[in-house]
Amino acid sequence: MALAAVSLGDKYDLGRSRILLTGTQAIVRLALMQQARDRRMGKNTAGYVTGYRGSPLGGLDQQFARAANVLAPTDIVFQPAVNEDLAATALWGTQQAEMRGEGRFDGVFGIWYGKGPGVDRSGDALKHANLAGVSPWGGVLALMGDDHTCESSTTAHQSEYAFVDAMIPILSPAGVQEILDYGLFGIAMSRFTGLWVGLKCVKDTVESTATVDGSLDRVTTVIPGAYRMPAGGLGIRPGDPPLAQEERLHESKIAAALAFLRVNVPDRLVLSGGREPRLGIITAGKSYLDTRQALDDLGIDEARAAAHGIKLLKLACTWPLEPNTIRHFGQRLEKIIVVEEKRGLIEAQVKEILYGTRNQPVVVGKRDEAGEWLLPSKGALDSNQIAIAIGDRVMEKFQDMQVDRKLASLKAAEARLSEGRDIASRGFYFCPGCPYNTSTVVPEGSRAYAGIGCHYMVQRMDRSTEGYTQMGAEGANWVGEAPFSTRRHVFQNIGDGTYNHSGSLAIRAAAISGVNITYRIYVNDAVALTGGQKVDGEMSVDRLAAEVRAEGAGRIIIVSEEPERYPVNGMWPPGTTILHRDDLDTAQKELAATDGLSVLIYDQTCAAEKRRRRKRGKLADPDRRVVINELVCEGCGDCGVQSNCVAITPLETEFGRKRAIDQSSCNKDMSCLKGFCPSFVTIHGARPHERSTETGFDLPEPVLPTLDGDYAILVTGVGGTGVVTIGALIAMAAHLEGKGVGAIDMAGLAQKGGPVTSHIRIAATPAGISAIRVAAGGADTLLACDMVVAGSARSLAAINPGRTRAFVNSHETYPGEFTHDADFTLPTRRLLQSIAERAGEGNTRTIEATRTATALLGDAIATNMFMLGLALQSGAIPLSPASIERAIELNGVDVAMNKAALAWGRRAAIDPVAVAEASDRLGGRPTEPGRQSLDAIVERRVQFLTAYQNAAYAKRFAEAIGAIRQAERKASPGRDDLSAAAARNLFKLMAMKDEYEVARLFTDTSFERQLRRDFASWDKLEFHLAPPLLAQTDPETGRPVKSSFGPWMRTGFRWLARFRRLRGTPFDPFRYSADRRLERQLLADYRETLALIAGQVTPGNYGAAVALAQYPEKIRGYGPVRQEAAATVAPEAARRRAAFVAGRAPVAEAAE
Repeated sequence: MALAAVSLGDKYDLGRSRILLTGTQAIVRLALMQQARDRRMGKNTAGYVTGYRGSPLGGLDQQFARAANVLAPTDIVFQPAVNEDLAATALWGTQQAEMRGEGRFDGVFGIWYGKGPGVDRSGDALKHANLAGVSPWGGVLALMGDDHTCESSTTAHQSEYAFVDAMIPILSPAGVQEILDYGLFGIAMSRFTGLWVGLKCVKDTVESTATVDGSLDRVTTVIPGAYRMPAGGLGIRPGDPPLAQEERLHESKIAAALAFLRVNVPDRLVLSGGREPRLGIITAGKSYLDTRQALDDLGIDEARAAAHGIKLLKLACTWPLEPNTIRHFGQRLEKIIVVEEKRGLIEAQVKEILYGTRNQPVVVGKRDEAGEWLLPSKGALDSNQIAIAIGDRVMEKFQDMQVDRKLASLKAAEARLSEGRDIASRGFYFCPGCPYNTSTVVPEGSRAYAGIGCHYMVQRMDRSTEGYTQMGAEGANWVGEAPFSTRRHVFQNIGDGTYNHSGSLAIRAAAISGVNITYRIYVNDAVALTGGQKVDGEMSVDRLAAEVRAEGAGRIIIVSEEPERYPVNGMWPPGTTILHRDDLDTAQKELAATDGLSVLIYDQTCAAEKRRRRKRGKLADPDRRVVINELVCEGCGDCGVQSNCVAITPLETEFGRKRAIDQSSCNKDMSCLKGFCPSFVTIHGARPHERSTETGFDLPEPVLPTLDGDYAILVTGVGGTGVVTIGALIAMAAHLEGKGVGAIDMAGLAQKGGPVTSHIRIAATPAGISAIRVAAGGADTLLACDMVVAGSARSLAAINPGRTRAFVNSHETYPGEFTHDADFTLPTRRLLQSIAERAGEGNTRTIEATRTATALLGDAIATNMFMLGLALQSGAIPLSPASIERAIELNGVDVAMNKAALAWGRRAAIDPVAVAEASDRLGGRPTEPGRQSLDAIVERRVQFLTAYQNAAYAKRFAEAIGAIRQAERKASPGRDDLSAAAARNLFKLMAMKDEYEVARLFTDTSFERQLRRDFASWDKLEFHLAPPLLAQTDPETGRPVKSSFGPWMRTGFRWLARFRRLRGTPFDPFRYSADRRLERQLLADYRETLALIAGQVTPGNYGAAVALAQYPEKIRGYGPVRQEAAATVAPEAARRRAAFVAGRAPVAEAAE
């Protein structure tokens, strides 16, 4: 198959008509097209685009910034605004230059953008600007970004009613093509009517990707000849009194809009209803796409619709409706279903227009004929809900076995969705190295309010932060609450972007009120939540400090990861202190005791932005990595508690669960080093093993699935791992083959570690794509790059048993909960089983893709491409390998690695054994331990204890376990649960990691082997320790302070390890420390416990004996961590001991 000649620059090349682009990219092209069309008409116009970012328009400013070179030769100005209402006011200003006779151009067309809350706060500006009007060759298109399902917002939004209140007409595009078409139509309509014109933008349209026709002459409009233009026209004018503006708006402008709609007829009759129309459907925008998909799912094509008398009207303008169109559509109909999301806007207008007409049809929509909910206003609608509503009404009049069968299948799919429960959940979380991992901690006894931004996610974490306000009002709620609260002081989180947007006013209000509040202003050098844009305008730390001081802050503390960047002799306002971020707790305690307004400025660059800049060579990448000595690690999880970092992952070993650093996701924040544990080592100058991208094997062409209708692919994965890239590459590959494609990514607040799904549909032509989002039972292929997201109720419901082919990555990627729950475990078996049961064993392929791809190519980021290759070669992706490889080349990122990953995935589909052998050979990392025999468990530990101390010491272990085994054979023949528990836990306490053992484990060959698995070589090692006789005590935490030690420490370790025979003798310098006394007591207590068990275990108390033998499992860690764990376990151990002695079955109860 010959692939189309395509470049990434096509999307803004006005000489190319068939192009692939996203909805946000379409807005950039729209501006270019409008100016080109004006120039064709001999008009020298300019353009002005402004607004404020926010989902689903969060990436619009990025697209304009990336198109800077294309825009540079034009007179189109892109100016991100401080906030939405000021942007609207600026656009109002663009229409005034020509009016005053001072214009440099014939007119300036404008595009405003803002998400739902921005529409709300801009109501006054929108009303003023719309009343004033636009210039004849200007015009304004206002993009309202609505988050119907509150995926990345504090409220679910529907902005139409705000626009109706301002009397701004609303166009509702159904996809990327109509963003272009309606955008051009809207500006033409604005110019004729003098009105601003709204464009409804939701995720499914503006954040989707599609192949479109970008021809300049695709959209044509005419001026309504029958409309009588009032004297002076409808445009903006000087000296225009408010009441004259109101009169013109109410009596002339809206009438002009209706006349424009009547003549240009953007509304479209899609299905005519045949000879005897009975049932009408009216819809618009995203809901139109869902409705078309619903009809397809019901098997209702044009012929069947005609036979059943079904009419379908697609509206372009949802307010005001053109009455003649609605009246004509309603003729002879018995019933009309209005399909729209959120509150009914179209439905009320339809009822008003048709009220009193001959043969007035019944109109249902939000509620059915009996007044019950039909298409609810909450959340969002999907094609299945719409199909059921339509199907039920078709079956009221006709006996159609095909529709009835398909309707039953859709109802079953919806039932599975409503009855389904998530087996596990993957919540959004902070990225590895995110400043908020540290900066959102509050002192004990304090509490904080959340703000808008990534730090909003802190409310999911155990950090005494709850409650939020609208953007810009942060802390104003405390102004009202404080006089009636027993609490003296609160912290308020606020980002530098919010401060700049509108939050500074709230700080002023707090200062005036006199309440005790500390604003924690986060300076992250990027607007991370919407993609890492720079904060608009200069917002340096010194300027920020000066501003808050001027607003009334009495005490200011600046906390930074690099305080040396801010010399103390700088021009700082009085009352300012500069501290290292390690002193955050001290700083916050001081501020909590301060009267009035105080401010803490936390300065640290966004981790995701650091990663991007390092990849682009714009920021130095620290030449150091953190590794954890697996044998020294106790698996206590204190590193996760201290750092809150999701790059710390569980590592299952023969000695239990330990910790490891995911080098692919680590952002080198180094906060994990704060964990009180000697296992952490900084490795400088580490050079990973070279991984060849030369595959060296040939692959047969896959047998591709037939495109009968559209083909739906659902990709599930984890934020930050390339799921969005997979969707984009599939879309480009389909475009290269001349196919129709639609793709949309559902990420919300995913960040690193959060759930992401990509919905992709491929059809023979663009006309074959309707709704992109895959509804329940609608998936042809499930690409489960993450099994947790794939095992969610919604993803499982998308599987159609017997039809969906599932490709599942069995790798355990742990959610953020693992950072503070050391024993958190994924229900892996249940997840895999649920997917296989739903899709069918014959349609499910499971592989440990992350481990395989990382071993083969050296980076876990190759995983998703590997999975795509697996599905492609298995015949579950209707695209050729050549088109996907070309898409990878066009993307231009890690081309060789991604093509190799695709090839390895394809090979795994036909020769999994060869791929597994290559992975094992290159990776070197042993697989997770399976179930071991009791003899193997005991033998391995005897060997270890011999090296730990001596053979006599190991013999005492073997003898103790021998006594337990003998007692177990009598109490429960054939069982070894008790002996295995005793062996593991007695070993745990006998092999205590004292100073000698830590030294031995750092100097024997095990640590060297571990390092060699992951790195080819390195320059030096740095150790992070708190030597018991040397370490100082932190006055705030009471913990010993860790210090760094260079490579010479290995020599010290060797000497110390040689003296391990002093352990426990009068010559042992460490034996009298609190830690060593605790270890001896724990071991003595457990030996006594095992003796008790050996002497009293019976068939009746066997279960209690096993539970008692397991109690030391949670005694882990070093120093204060271990002491706290031992104190926590003690009451539980006593409870289990009492249950055993009493002969009772154990009652499951978590230690507290």
